[in-house]
Amino acid sequence: MSIEHLNRRDFLKLGAVAGAVVAASAIANPVLAAPSCKTLDECMEMNPVSMAEASAPVSASWRSIRLAAAEIRNPDIRNRVEAILDNPAPTLTKGMSRSNKKNIYKELTAKGLLKDVKEADFLPPVTDSSKSSQPFYSAPGSGYQSHHSYPGGLATHTDLNIRVSMALYDGYRSVYDYLLDRDVVIAAQILHDLHKPWVFQWDENGKSRTEMKLGGTGEHHPLGVAESIVRGLPAEVCVAQACAHNHPRTPEDEAKVVGWIQAASLIAGVDPVKHGLLAKGGKTLPLPRRQEGFVTHLGDHDWVLTVPAAQWIIPIMEKVAVRDYKMSENDLKKKPFNQLRNYVFSQTTIMSLYEAYAAQGEAELTRTVHSIVTPA
Repeated sequence: MSIEHLNRRDFLKLGAVAGAVVAASAIANPVLAAPSCKTLDECMEMNPVSMAEASAPVSASWRSIRLAAAEIRNPDIRNRVEAILDNPAPTLTKGMSRSNKKNIYKELTAKGLLKDVKEADFLPPVTDSSKSSQPFYSAPGSGYQSHHSYPGGLATHTDLNIRVSMALYDGYRSVYDYLLDRDVVIAAQILHDLHKPWVFQWDENGKSRTEMKLGGTGEHHPLGVAESIVRGLPAEVCVAQACAHNHPRTPEDEAKVVGWIQAASLIAGVDPVKHGLLAKGGKTLPLPRRQEGFVTHLGDHDWVLTVPAAQWIIPIMEKVAVRDYKMSENDLKKKPFNQLRNYVFSQTTIMSLYEAYAAQGEAELTRTVHSIVTPA
């Protein structure tokens, strides 16, 4: 794959065009207006997709992601990335019989890549391998007690990560004249969590599915790499994507990335060495190691801020729910509270709420919540 040679003026022009498009979209689309204040009863009737579509932050992030994808210059990569954004379906399960699935489960277990997961729980539920269980933009960014755990959280998380990755791309070019492959940086970061819509399916009570482990990390990660392989993304993109959860700086770190690629390759039904995903012998990444993977890893550090923010805000939301929305302690574990927090978080984001709390205290956080859902 050739390295993109954009000069700084070209890069700034692209940024200006992207900014103009976003601004025009904000004016034309009423979805980007201030959130509509709902009653709790109205929140109870909404689903994750409608919450995400009603959200200005989610809508803006979704547009930003699509603009980033459109900037991929290689048409084959761009088309494949955009197809995944349009429909992040688990096509890796197409034609996978019960016998195939059982054999993959056994081999992953034998290699030590799958532990403490029952065969019945291996792989999230699939209704139709050709259709995503939900749109990319309505999925949460992580588990229900973790970062971006609201409808649209995946979009805001991915948007932030792309921005960080592109800032790193620009910085390394400006300071070192180091030419990373821009297409790979964009594609790998867009796709780094592509199977969270599949893994974190919403249930009827407004809570997302509990994630299993695969290769010592959240299953969405190796499953996403497997999907990219199946969808025909170049090896450079798949390897960089696999580095999102760790970097290959030390043998111990690299062994984890190798394990995720091995798991993904086994699920995708390819030989990782012949496919260009691992070096000869299968013990390291292709040599010399490309640094787009390091940038993908560094770009995927939104969680450093957002995990604690979520863990500190959710208990305060529970307090507000009991005091101002007349919920019982039992309600906090069921649909009433889940729907309240899903709508509030989707409309303002956890990070925005935490900023209000950290800068102005609980009273300002409470005022913000009341402005989004009318108190009882």
